Amino acid sequence: MNDLSAIDAAAKRLVQALDALDAALERRREQDRASDALASQLHALANDRSKLAAELDDIAARAKQLETANRDVAGRLDTVMETIRTVVDAQER
Repeated sequence: MNDLSAIDAAAKRLVQALDALDAALERRREQDRASDALASQLHALANDRSKLAAELDDIAARAKQLETANRDVAGRLDTVMETIRTVVDAQER
């Protein structure tokens, strides 16, 4: 019976080792899924960053156009105000 109990003990150890291996494999699969999800999130964030950078460039260009237009309008208003002053002064004389 000694051989039989040694075989039973070896079989139990084998089952325990297989269970431990199965658990380790499942943990590895979970880590791989988490890694894939993280990579997907990172890719989405990179795409968002690219879109935001493009939008920022567009907004900066538009702001520059508005600034130029503002300076042009301000110059024209100065010219109009000066012309009005000249006309008013001429009529007061």
